[in-house]
Amino acid sequence: MIDFFLLSLPIFGIVAAGWAAASLGWVPAGTIDILGTFSVRFALPALIARLISTQPLSVAFDTRFYFGYLVCGLSIFCLVFFVSRVVNKNTSVAAAHATTASLGNIGFLGPPIMLAFFGARGAGPLAMAIMVEVMLLLSLGSALMSVSENVNAKIGQIIFRSTLLNPVVLAILVGVTLAATNTALPLPLEQFLTIMGGAAGPTALFALGAALAVQKIDRAGLMAALSIAVAKLALYPVLIWLVLAKLLGLEPFWWQTGVVIASLPSAGHIFVLAQRYRADPERVSAVIVASTVISVVTVPFVAWLVLD
Repeated sequence: MIDFFLLSLPIFGIVAAGWAAASLGWVPAGTIDILGTFSVRFALPALIARLISTQPLSVAFDTRFYFGYLVCGLSIFCLVFFVSRVVNKNTSVAAAHATTASLGNIGFLGPPIMLAFFGARGAGPLAMAIMVEVMLLLSLGSALMSVSENVNAKIGQIIFRSTLLNPVVLAILVGVTLAATNTALPLPLEQFLTIMGGAAGPTALFALGAALAVQKIDRAGLMAALSIAVAKLALYPVLIWLVLAKLLGLEPFWWQTGVVIASLPSAGHIFVLAQRYRADPERVSAVIVASTVISVVTVPFVAWLVLD
């Protein structure tokens, strides 16, 4: 257990450095947005495209993993949505809670965690998880959150931006195309992607910590926030294990990567959507902060359980 904790400690250490820098006022608010934008729109796509393009598709992808992960993600989304809908009587709030429980921080924490525990091959399962959570669950959650704002006409635009215009999704498609056609990248381009992709982990983690520093936990709704965090950090990984390992009988690599990905804390950008649609942003912010803090212990613990 201690070895897994020490392996992930530098990763969360960079998050803590970003949080400390923002808390002390060393990082202007605009800088946080710039770091996050650079990481998600430039560095991460470069990393994903390069890693996928260098692996045979049969090694990097498994359709059973994809559909198993999809079923689990939709199940967690629907469970939290219906429970929250009964409690809050508000579709937008329920959608925000469901999205927070089913969408992990796979953009910021995913790459460094997967590379640390699984090496380059971890890019394949991570890419499939991104396709599930970003293309489908985020689009579904955004559409349902928009209901209270009466902007259903924009649902198509939301889905389009989350899929075909998403740079990470585009990078996955480029990487798959290169791998499928056995196309080798020119050396200058490969070096460019290597340098750009190498910045993905540090900038993403630092930006994540800085963003957490400006978010606040609503103490009045802390218990409800913790219940959503439990669904994300505990129920989701357990369901992934049951479906991928026990029901589908996938090889250890696939269910191990799925469980670790599912154990990641809630994605920070859900707060922006909740704020935009006035869908309980205070509670969503509390879930994001609480799940991230708790994941410092739970992520290495889950990795230890499935890998040791």
